[in-house]
Amino acid sequence: MKQGKRNYEALFWSIALPGFGQFINKKYYKGTILLILEVVINVMSNFNLIIVYSFNGNIDQAIGATNYQWLMFYPCFYLFSLWDAYRDANEKTKPYLYLPFAFGAFFVTVGLIYSPRLLIFGVLLGPVFLPMLFLIPGFFFGLVLRGLLLKRNYRELRVG
Repeated sequence: MKQGKRNYEALFWSIALPGFGQFINKKYYKGTILLILEVVINVMSNFNLIIVYSFNGNIDQAIGATNYQWLMFYPCFYLFSLWDAYRDANEKTKPYLYLPFAFGAFFVTVGLIYSPRLLIFGVLLGPVFLPMLFLIPGFFFGLVLRGLLLKRNYRELRVG
């Protein structure tokens, strides 16, 4: 399989379920640990129930069912799983590739914290949709920061 296809295959399988991308990359121990963590965090936070309530428009029920102490682990865990699968599938690690994932996780966590009360255009989006919305500026911020750092390193290499 071509390297580029494997990069994305591992990433997409990790999107489907954390740990699966690591299995694609033949990192069985890491994949097993991530898969177990996925199940534990999912069950303890009531995440699947929250998703069902949210997609059916029952935001108040989703908020009520959310165990925030457990669900706040999920953004960092999930985005780490994606980054790790993509990174392991690459022969050559790209500098600062982690920044969009790390800032995405941070912003999603902030969105989760505010999800029980923050209204967007008068709409309460809840613990599934508001954090997903917060991923966009977090990922973008990480991309911009990565670009700035790469530009700075390029200038230092040219000067030095």
